[in-house]
Amino acid sequence: MSDLPKATADAVEAARQGEQFAMILAAIQTAQTVRSQQQPVPPPAPVAVQQTGTAGKWLAIAAGGSMLMITVAFAAVALAIASACIALVALVVYGIYRDIRRR
Repeated sequence: MSDLPKATADAVEAARQGEQFAMILAAIQTAQTVRSQQQPVPPPAPVAVQQTGTAGKWLAIAAGGSMLMITVAFAAVALAIASACIALVALVVYGIYRDIRRR
């Protein structure tokens, strides 16, 4: 009969361990439930890029483009004047050549 008290003590100990196991399992499940219900932590806000020079940059580009187009226009006018002058000089030289040739 010595086995019966020993078996009873083992059964009581197993029941206590079973209760502890159930408590541990319940705590883990509760922690998982709480963790899943928590709002996810938002990622840190991105660093804002300073855009203070954006308008100035575009104004500089516009001014540079305008100056370039004005320069191209003046070059075209100068080329036209030079072409007209060369044509007039060629006509004068041709006229002088014709006069000299007649003599």
